[in-house]
Amino acid sequence: MPPHCDTRDGPVVTAAKKALETENLNYVLIWIPEESEEELKDIFERTLRARKAGKDSQDVADDWFFENCIRLHRAGEGAPYTGMKPAGLSEGPIVPRAEKAIETGDPGETISFILKTIEEDLIHRFHHVMQKKTYDLNDVAAGREYIEAFIGWVVYSHHLYASVTGAAGESEKHVGNAGHKHE
Repeated sequence: MPPHCDTRDGPVVTAAKKALETENLNYVLIWIPEESEEELKDIFERTLRARKAGKDSQDVADDWFFENCIRLHRAGEGAPYTGMKPAGLSEGPIVPRAEKAIETGDPGETISFILKTIEEDLIHRFHHVMQKKTYDLNDVAAGREYIEAFIGWVVYSHHLYASVTGAAGESEKHVGNAGHKHE
C-alpha cells in the first residue's frame, strides 16, 4: 500500500488519537489483528498512565502508542514496521478516491479511474508489441525486442487478470473476494 497506514496523519494514528482522547481503545483496536489485542491493551494502559506525567511525557507516550499501533497493524498485514512516517506524504491517486468512495457510498469515480488507467496501459503495451511485431528474421536483436514486447503484453494481461480474479489458471473458475464468479 502507498504511504498511508504508517503516517502520522493516516487512519491508524487518527484512530489511535481518538482512542486516547476518549480513553476507548476500540477506536484503534479494529485496525489491529486479534492476536495482538492483549499487547495493545497493555500498551494503551501504560500510555494512559504516562500521559498524566505532564506535556512532555504525554507527547512521548502518544508517539510510543502511535508507533506500536502502526507496528501491530503492519504485522497484521504481513508487512515490516519501518517507523512512523511524517504527515502529508503522497498517497497516490487511488487511496483518496477509494476513501472518498467509502465516505460517499459511491465507488464510481474510483472504478472509472482504475479502469481508465488499466485501459491506457494495455493499449500502450499492445501498440508497443504491434510496432515490434514486424522485424527482419535475420535481426535477432529486433526479434528479441519483439519477444520482450510480446511478453509485456501477453504475460502482463494474464497477471492482471489473475490478480483481479485470483485465478491460478486461464480456464479455472472461482469465486472472487466480492463473491462474483469469474471465468
